[in-house]
Amino acid sequence: MTKTELFLKLANPNKDGVSRWVSISEFVGEYKHLTFGNGASWARKESALAKKYIIEFDKSITAGNSIDRIRLNGFNNDEFSQHIRSDIKKVIKSQRCVVLGTSNPEVDHKNGMKNESRVMKNEDQKLSDFQPLSKAANDAKRQFCKECKKNKIRYDAKKLGYPMSYYAGEAHHNNEENACIGCYWYDPLEFKRHLKEDK
Repeated sequence: MTKTELFLKLANPNKDGVSRWVSISEFVGEYKHLTFGNGASWARKESALAKKYIIEFDKSITAGNSIDRIRLNGFNNDEFSQHIRSDIKKVIKSQRCVVLGTSNPEVDHKNGMKNESRVMKNEDQKLSDFQPLSKAANDAKRQFCKECKKNKIRYDAKKLGYPMSYYAGEAHHNNEENACIGCYWYDPLEFKRHLKEDK
């Protein structure tokens, strides 16, 4: 068993890639090989674990800034984006940002939670799972999605001046696979279509 596999066994992340805080004092017995050597060793930025998960460290102020605890806080979106099928990327990149109308967009996964197992498999991805967003719009969406996942409260499109908050679902959610549907950021064009229907 690799150190990455060993840590995943100990941390036991949920389906969203989030684990509890794991204290380095737990690196004993079968987990003794996880003891950090130089720096974070097997959990460094370029490690296999960091390529898949967002890793957070809790460092001690009294013990020379050494690492006390470690946890996983979701899947690494940057790594996920590398798994978008090339034919889909090509089509999306040729389109204009659905928010700002600018060219040369980034390829955005509509579901900001990245919790759809089907979409994680390249061969099962559909063009409709993605949309073109400018870097500015995608950065904004990423921040709002992060807050939504953390607080389990959906983004309210009234903040952008729209007359409705979302076209489906409730304000509170539990990070279900379909929790993004109805949110402005999930599909701005679809959101605007519902605005017309409501008139």
